[in-house]
Amino acid sequence: MYGTFWALVPPLVAIILALVTKEVYSSLFVGIVIGGLFYAGFQPEAAILHIFNDGIIGSLSDSWNVGILVFLVILGVMVCLMNKAGGSAAFGRWAASKIKNKVGAQLATILLGVLIFVDDYFNCLTVGSVMRPVTDKHKVSREKLAFLIDATAAPVCIIAPISSWAAAVTGFVEGEDGLGLFIRAIPYNFYALFTIFFMVLAVIMKVEFGPMKTREAAMKTLQDKAEEAEKDSVKGSVADLIVPIVALIACCVIGMIYTGGFFTGADFITAFSDSDASQGLMLGSFFALIITLIYYLIRRTLSLKELMECVPEGFKAMVPAILILTFAWTLKVMTDSLGATVFVEELMKGCADSLMSFLPAVIFLVACFLAFATGTSWGTFGILIPIVVAVFAGTDYTLMIISISACMAGAVCGDHCSPISDTTIMASAGAECDHVSHVNTQLPYAITVAAISCVTYIVAGFTKSAVISLLFGAVLTVVVLLIAKNSSKEA
Repeated sequence: MYGTFWALVPPLVAIILALVTKEVYSSLFVGIVIGGLFYAGFQPEAAILHIFNDGIIGSLSDSWNVGILVFLVILGVMVCLMNKAGGSAAFGRWAASKIKNKVGAQLATILLGVLIFVDDYFNCLTVGSVMRPVTDKHKVSREKLAFLIDATAAPVCIIAPISSWAAAVTGFVEGEDGLGLFIRAIPYNFYALFTIFFMVLAVIMKVEFGPMKTREAAMKTLQDKAEEAEKDSVKGSVADLIVPIVALIACCVIGMIYTGGFFTGADFITAFSDSDASQGLMLGSFFALIITLIYYLIRRTLSLKELMECVPEGFKAMVPAILILTFAWTLKVMTDSLGATVFVEELMKGCADSLMSFLPAVIFLVACFLAFATGTSWGTFGILIPIVVAVFAGTDYTLMIISISACMAGAVCGDHCSPISDTTIMASAGAECDHVSHVNTQLPYAITVAAISCVTYIVAGFTKSAVISLLFGAVLTVVVLLIAKNSSKEA
């Protein structure tokens, strides 16, 4: 089964089960067990040892994964602190006087998501913490908030030269100017660009379809959650939310450039390119937590006892996300041990020569499928980008850039759609939304943009023009939204 399509069966089973049963823990576990049995030749003892030793224990002893879990727990504690101090409720009251309607609340969420482009994990949890009181106030469903967060996390990071994602992509391009290629590829990163365009237009035009339309309609009959929160804590001020968030942003940026060697002589861009996002975010969030605790003590917003009570509460709030992440990482180990990367690599090499003009669209679809099945966009970059560089090196430079963009766009698309993706899990945690509900409601939107992007890559493969391709895709996006709006009215 090694290096064959069977390697992708375990994650596909987990994803299908999660979407059908609406229960993510058991679905992921079934996928893990199938992967373990495949790897061990259906010998139960060997399968169990592989699942626990290589999978669960291996994932939880990986320094990158542990750093992300520590960051997640600290964020949970900080959110609990901000809520208990009344900062979130105060920000909700302040925003209500500035943001007058539902459209404004959603656009403000998108704007904040675009501005926080340093890292997708950081984006998901920070935007969720800040905007949740505002979107609750204007009766935006948690599913819609999760979609807005998810759609401005990875898509923004993948077109921002100063981000952990740019650093990852640059590292996979051997023998070429990685950062230069990344910057030249931005205009061709259709999924990221059209996702943001689609999202803004859909909010302004008030277009909803699929399960999201049902969730948004249900919100009209619910009591305002933000008002309930205000009853619990009217003592806080806006500063009780702003100061911790600013401290978090500043400390995380400093933490990332510190791990990249900024304080030992590297320039800012190089430090970001060489940064360890996991360690940087972990260190940054820790110091931001210390600043937050000192700030609340000085202001006497909360007593020491109340501050310490938030530590286990914040941890408990993040347990579902931690459990899903652990299972998702374990499933990835199962998939890797079955040689999924070998299968996809051979598949891509087989079709590379005969489909040159269609290759960007083919690469986009393969990257979508691989990232969706494995839940990792970075792993998808690592497999496909070296293949693309090898195929086009010294031949068609423009088509190489378009194809590298297709790798990145497809990886982000699959990552965006996948229930076992880190970013999707983080978006659910940031919005405090049921994970499977988030996946179900955002899938029709993500698939719509994916279809538009795929057609646009076909156009780009023949025209090799960013301007023509972007105009074509933008017009197609507007047409699709108009059709969806008219269909919604008729329904």
